[in-house]
Amino acid sequence: MRSAIASVLALLLVLAARAPAADAASVPTLATFAKAPDFDLPGVDGKRYTLASFEKAKVLVLVFTANHCPTAQAYEDRIAKLHTDFASRGVQLVLVSPNDPLALRLDEQGWTDMGDTLEEMKIRARDRGWSFPYLYDGETESMSRQYGPVATPHVFVFDAERKLRYAGRVDDNENPAKATTSEARDAIEAVLRGRPVQVETTKVFGCSVKWSDKRGSVADGFAKWALEPVALEAIDEAGVKAQVKNEGGKKLRLVNVWATWCGPCVIEFPDLVSLHRIYRGREFEVVTVNADDPEKRDKALEFLKAQQASTRNYAFDKGDPYALIEAVDPKWQGALPHTILVAPGGEVIYRSEAAFDMHELRRRIVGWLGRYYHSTPGGK
Repeated sequence: MRSAIASVLALLLVLAARAPAADAASVPTLATFAKAPDFDLPGVDGKRYTLASFEKAKVLVLVFTANHCPTAQAYEDRIAKLHTDFASRGVQLVLVSPNDPLALRLDEQGWTDMGDTLEEMKIRARDRGWSFPYLYDGETESMSRQYGPVATPHVFVFDAERKLRYAGRVDDNENPAKATTSEARDAIEAVLRGRPVQVETTKVFGCSVKWSDKRGSVADGFAKWALEPVALEAIDEAGVKAQVKNEGGKKLRLVNVWATWCGPCVIEFPDLVSLHRIYRGREFEVVTVNADDPEKRDKALEFLKAQQASTRNYAFDKGDPYALIEAVDPKWQGALPHTILVAPGGEVIYRSEAAFDMHELRRRIVGWLGRYYHSTPGGK
């Protein structure tokens, strides 16, 4: 994300014009008893996989899923358990990401710690300890268009002849404590035993597939955000301390201290803007504090406008960096940039002197905001 926002917007506008049409209506789901179409896709392990890569499996289970999708995340443990329970009986579980990362808006990622790029898929698989293949189809979506997943997650169960025997949900509730059915598990068991699958198809509930034609929506988002006003207000020591205490509020507050002359500050600033756009729809806000000399405030405002930083921006009104250090964070030794993530009431749950780790910071934000299915009943 550390690139000029204007350049990203220009690229998205070009890609949106070039994107192939592939909306949900034009991508039918594979019919029951149809043969599995072949594919050739990269996995997170650096290998390439085709249908023949799994020719020894008695049952092939393809699960179309997505890093960013909170519904898919809610099912990750149950999907992994299918592998644990059935691998020894000849069942091969394979995850596939059908999403074009360039068709995923920032404000569609408010319930997750990462997007849908191949690099982020590698992180997800590593963090979750997955030993089964996780394939990336985001570049062309050629495989996904042949199989036709409706939402993520969407399960496809194939028998030894690679005929589709089941296509649908894992079960009937993303909250495992409330699930009353087990259609995917039942289908796998039936195929292993050579019995008819009692329920061959179901509707699926989750995040829409990010087909390439949705790149235009991403460009629209950047264009809309570019019109938001950008301001820079003076703030004194008492004001800084109040921001850091975060008393009386309900939002998780990210406070970043930066300066125009600070190289790492400038490099990471686009990520601050992205975090604002990703999570501001929830109980989250970004506050920036500029540490330039007061007479250079115009230069700081110019930078903020170039970054389209419609965050809450302050400029410290004293030319005393040591007073700023003590006002922001007594544990801060003084190196810029400095970032703290403050819960309501003042508890610091993340601190970074020098450039922050974007993935770790997003993980902390999502961890505080809470798991998706515990707080709201739907998918984006």
